Amino acid sequence: MSHVKAAGSSRNNHNNAGARRGVKRFGGQRVHAGAVLVRQTGATKIAGKGTYMSRNFTIHATKSGTVSFAKVKKRSFTGRTHKRTQVVVE
Repeated sequence: MSHVKAAGSSRNNHNNAGARRGVKRFGGQRVHAGAVLVRQTGATKIAGKGTYMSRNFTIHATKSGTVSFAKVKKRSFTGRTHKRTQVVVE
C-alpha cells in the first residue's frame, strides 16, 4: 500500500483572509461625503437619499451628514415585495 495519497489532493489551503464586509457606520454617526457605510454581497441593504451604491454593492455617502436606517418594502421584478433596510444620510 502506498503511504502517499494519489490524484493530487491538496491540504491546508483554506486559510484565506476575510472579506471585511458589514456595516461600517451605524445609525446616528456623522459621516463625510464619500465615506463607506456598508460593504455587502448583493443588495441586502439599499441606498436611500444621500447615498449611492457602487458596482460591488458597497454603499457610500454622497454628502456629509448623519446616517440612519429604515425598513422599506422593495418590489422585485416578479411583483413580489421584500423587506429591505434602506441606508439614508440626512
